[in-house]
Amino acid sequence: MPESPITITIKLFAAYQEAYGVPELVRQYPPETQVVTVLENLLTEHSELKQWRDVTRFGVNLQFVEPDTILHDGDEVVLIPPVSGG
Repeated sequence: MPESPITITIKLFAAYQEAYGVPELVRQYPPETQVVTVLENLLTEHSELKQWRDVTRFGVNLQFVEPDTILHDGDEVVLIPPVSGG
């Protein structure tokens, strides 16, 4: 029997928020999904965001994490693109 999908909240900032027009998304993924998969899905939906792929950092539950971090049900993912200005 397949495992139930996990539900995560994706907080959007800067270019990501501009592309989607909302501050957050709620999505379902299979268990054992890596945080980088979330980014890849968003880049597929909004190709104009691909310029940020290599410079986006990841946060899960208010902690910076590596791209291969495994997500769990209820996690809050933050995609952090570079921010201009000071």
